[in-house]
Amino acid sequence: MKVAIKILLITLFTVSILNCRAQQKDAFKAKVVYKSDNLIVTQISENAFEHTSFLQTQDFGNVPCNGLIVRNSQEAIVFDTPTNDKISEELIKWIKQSLHCRINAIIPTHFHHDCLGGLKAFDDQGIPSYAYVKTIELAKENNFITPKNSFPDSLILKVGHETVIAKFFGEGHTRDNIVGYFPGENVLFGGCLIKELNAGKGFLGDANVAAWSGTVEKVKDHYPDVKIIVPGHGEYGNKALLDYTINLFRVK
Repeated sequence: MKVAIKILLITLFTVSILNCRAQQKDAFKAKVVYKSDNLIVTQISENAFEHTSFLQTQDFGNVPCNGLIVRNSQEAIVFDTPTNDKISEELIKWIKQSLHCRINAIIPTHFHHDCLGGLKAFDDQGIPSYAYVKTIELAKENNFITPKNSFPDSLILKVGHETVIAKFFGEGHTRDNIVGYFPGENVLFGGCLIKELNAGKGFLGDANVAAWSGTVEKVKDHYPDVKIIVPGHGEYGNKALLDYTINLFRVK
């Protein structure tokens, strides 16, 4: 009997330690790891970093614009460029010098300037660029700088020993908006398809408002294990951002 109790206590103690370690791993505390007048980089998980630059607009003022960096084994992939080439150069330098990573790819998530405004800086350093085929079409139509490589509806790229996924689920903010997913840490870059909590509808000049909710519902169904979601503008969060966006654009 005493042996059985002893075994039970050891088992409970071991389970408790494992649970504590798991909670510590899940409870990553985000921190700003780089900040200048033009660029902020925030580490949001062990291997995912939000980069934020700013775009001066007529209708919405000086708007913070988010992108995402994921890394593994001294390799990195970036979703969305900073808003201009100078800030992109700053970001590239930081990734190389501080993360000690080679950048495998830059992936703009739609054709607007807050996603590819700094693309030339990546081109100049020989970093491959990839975009959904419609993004390339729309960039060309608007005489914007154009990513070099296209994909039909989804793309999987290696980053170290992990992968990232870029995928088109449907129209919303634009006809070409995609999302990026990092399965290794369940991080979703929603771009401008996804709104921060309590945000308004924002710029709708190229939007398909009627399709928006349905597109985000597809994203939600496809990535049930997502833990961290980074929107194109504003504060990152969890699955609540998906629900908020779905309700914001739900056709009444």
